[in-house]
Amino acid sequence: MTSAAIPAPARRPPWAGRNYSLLTAAAVVTNLGSQGALIAAAFAVLQSGGGAGDVGLVAAARTVPLVLFLLVGGALADRLPRHRVMVAANALNFLSQGAFALLVLTGEPRLWQMMALTALGGVGQAFFGPASEGMLMSSVSGAEAGRAFAFYRMAMHGAGIGGAALGGALIAVFGAGWVLAIDAAAFAVAGALRAFLDVSHIPPREAGGGMISDLRAGWREFVSRPWLWSIVVQFAVVNAVVAAAEAVYGPLVARDDLGGPGPWGLALAAFGAGTVGGAFLMMRWKPRRLLLAGSLCVFPLALPSAALAVPLPVGALAAVMLLTGVSIEVFGVSWMTALNQEIPEDKLSRVSAYDWLGSIAMVPLATALAGPAQSAVGRTSALWGCSALVVLLTAAVLCVPDVRRLTRRTEPVAAGRPTVSADAEGAVGRLG
Repeated sequence: MTSAAIPAPARRPPWAGRNYSLLTAAAVVTNLGSQGALIAAAFAVLQSGGGAGDVGLVAAARTVPLVLFLLVGGALADRLPRHRVMVAANALNFLSQGAFALLVLTGEPRLWQMMALTALGGVGQAFFGPASEGMLMSSVSGAEAGRAFAFYRMAMHGAGIGGAALGGALIAVFGAGWVLAIDAAAFAVAGALRAFLDVSHIPPREAGGGMISDLRAGWREFVSRPWLWSIVVQFAVVNAVVAAAEAVYGPLVARDDLGGPGPWGLALAAFGAGTVGGAFLMMRWKPRRLLLAGSLCVFPLALPSAALAVPLPVGALAAVMLLTGVSIEVFGVSWMTALNQEIPEDKLSRVSAYDWLGSIAMVPLATALAGPAQSAVGRTSALWGCSALVVLLTAAVLCVPDVRRLTRRTEPVAAGRPTVSADAEGAVGRLG
């Protein structure tokens, strides 16, 4: 008598180890909560009698401490066990968002209270971000690192899209306070998951000369790589002009030419779908010259501003945003893979902090200047200017030899080991 073969239980892919799985699950939980909370915070300000300017002040209250404390957060995350920094930051976010929710649910919160609590959330993010990125990069290595980063980003973006849709629906039914409370609970759950991360594989940190010394070491690591600092400088401006176009000009064009907020919401949803699609693509495609492929895919970021300048019909605008979402994910996964293989593990969080700082530092300035720029040169000219800056800066970055030549490897760089250029690597044999 023969028995039917029982299929073996499905196993996780080899690149999805315990730490990676915990980090991905926690990121999904926090993104489900935080995307809805962003909408809820704006509605909480409006429902308390505030106007558009007050919404901007609350948003700025989060960004300012994020910029101020990022470098300190990066240095601390390379000095202490990263999972402890992440859990402490999640605890701060849980407390600040829980207090925000309680204020909204029990009375009429004042503007200064909402700004103070949002600022605490920004402090938490400043310490969490570099620690999280360093922890994620230390959890994967080898030839499948790019696939792991792609899946992580796909899960994170998918949760963000779902969280925004769910948050909007819950605000309409239950109010902003309950969505803020859900976000607080999400931080608690995510922090509990991150408490189980295993850091035994990370070598003990050598005693350093203090926080300033650590920051200097991170700066030397950052500026010693032309491909790294040139792309961060590029995105300092690219992120700023894209944010101005999407946060300021996009809604105005939608109101005046596209029929209102609905079409703009559709365009943003298309962008979100594109990011998921781009991450899915990068789970299968492993470009050999990482940064060349990634940087070529930055050019499409000029298209949304151009589409708004025309302006294109809603369907064409959505198609442009979809393509842009795919393209930016190709860059994002390539960028994370390059950092993973080129930056020593003990400096990952500090380098990540400089990367984050460069990426966000000019965004508040650009959004603040978007209105005066429109008054000075007109909205159409300002949008074409945004597109031109993206194209010019991307072309300039492609003139950097290391950006064109950096080649995928299968092993991350060891602590203290110098980066191997693509040309030198060719002499000893390329991997991957």
